[in-house]
Amino acid sequence: MIVAVTRESFPGENRVALVPALVPALVTAGLEVRVESSAGAAAGFPDEKYTDAGAKVVADRRELFAADVILQVRAAGANPRAGRADLDRFRRGQTVIGMSDPLGEPEAVRQIADCGVTLFAMEMVPRITRAQSMDVLSSMATVAGYRAVLLAAGTLPKMFPMLMTAAGTITPAKVFIMGVGVAGLQAIATARRLGAVVSANDIRPAVAEQVESLGAKFVQLELDTAAAEDKGGYAKEMGEEFLQKQRELIARVVAESDVVITTAAIPGKKAPTLVTAEMVAGMAPGAVIVDLAAERGGNCELTRPDETIVSDGVSILGPTNLPSEVPYHASQMFAKNITTFLLHLVDDGTVKLDLEDEIVRDTLMTLGGKVVNPRVCELLGIEPPADGSDEGASTEAEENTKSQGEQT
Repeated sequence: MIVAVTRESFPGENRVALVPALVPALVTAGLEVRVESSAGAAAGFPDEKYTDAGAKVVADRRELFAADVILQVRAAGANPRAGRADLDRFRRGQTVIGMSDPLGEPEAVRQIADCGVTLFAMEMVPRITRAQSMDVLSSMATVAGYRAVLLAAGTLPKMFPMLMTAAGTITPAKVFIMGVGVAGLQAIATARRLGAVVSANDIRPAVAEQVESLGAKFVQLELDTAAAEDKGGYAKEMGEEFLQKQRELIARVVAESDVVITTAAIPGKKAPTLVTAEMVAGMAPGAVIVDLAAERGGNCELTRPDETIVSDGVSILGPTNLPSEVPYHASQMFAKNITTFLLHLVDDGTVKLDLEDEIVRDTLMTLGGKVVNPRVCELLGIEPPADGSDEGASTEAEENTKSQGEQT
C-alpha cells in the first residue's frame, strides 16, 4: 500500500503531515511512503532527509495522488480555495486523512464524498484515553497557546517579569487567559515562565485546580456552569443570557489586565463574544489582546482575522494559524498524531475499517460516495445512512486498497 504526503497548498501553511523520523514506522508496517518534493522544506525537513529515512520523493503532484492513502495537514474544507484543485485528482476508494473542518465546511465534505474518497477528519478524534496520541486539536492548541504569549510579549510596551534594579522596581505584567482548554493551559504556563502575574477563567469550574497548579489565579464567576461541558470534554455553546452575565462579571478583570488572551471556540460554531468594544475602551493604552478564536469570528468584538488593529490604544491581534509559525515542532506533533491514527487503521498492510471502533466511527466523514457522519449530515440537511447501509462500501474500499497494494 502506498502512502503519500502532499505539499500543503493553503496560503501561509508551513507544516507538513509527516516528518522524516516517522517514515520508518510506516515502512516497518509494510507501507511504501512517497513525499511530494519540498513538502517539508518550510518546516525544516529537506527532501534528502525523507530519502534517507526510506521515503521516495516525487515531483509530480498528480503522480502522488495515485497513492492509496493521502496524508495532509489541510484537506479540502480546511483548505477551501486551493484544495479544490485536488478534487479532480482523487479517485474512488482512495483514503484521505487530515484536518478538513467538517463542521465548519460541510459542503466540502460532500464534494469529497462525490469523488468516492474515504475521508477521515482528524479534528473529530474523540477525547478518550486511547486516542490521546492521535488528538491533533490538543497538539496544535499547545503550540498556539505558547505562540500567543510570545506575540503578546512582543507587542506589549512592557516587560513581563518583575525586575528590581538600581533604576527602580519594574512591576510584572498582568495576563488574563479566557478559556482554559489545552491552548489556555499552555498560555498560562508560558506567561508564568516569562514572569507575568497570571489569572484565568473558564465556564467549566472543574479546571480551577489545573489553573492553580500552574501558579495562576482562577477567576471564579458566580454563574450556573453545570451544562458548560459536553461528554467529549469540549466546552459547549452557551446562551446569550449566560454570555451577557459572564461579560459583566469579567469586565473589571479585563480592565486591570495588560494582556488578554482569548481561546474560546466551539467546533463548527461562531466563537462567542467575550470581550466587547466597551471592555476594550476600558483597558489601559498599550494593552494587548490576542484572540485565538479569530478564525471563527473572534472572542473580541473588534477582532479582524489575520490583522492587528489598534482601538483606544489597545492592540488586538487576530492570528488564525499560529501552529504554522512554529512549523518544525508543530509538524513533529501533527505527524505523530496522524501516523498513530493511520497505523490504528492498518492491518496486514491495508486499511481496515472497524465501524464498531469509536475512533474510526467518529472520524469517518465519507465512505462509498456518501457522507456518513451524522453531525455533518445534519448540517447538510440529509439523512445519515441507516445502520449497516455502508457495509458494502466499506468492503469495497478495503478491496480497492488491497488490490492497489498488490499491484505495487
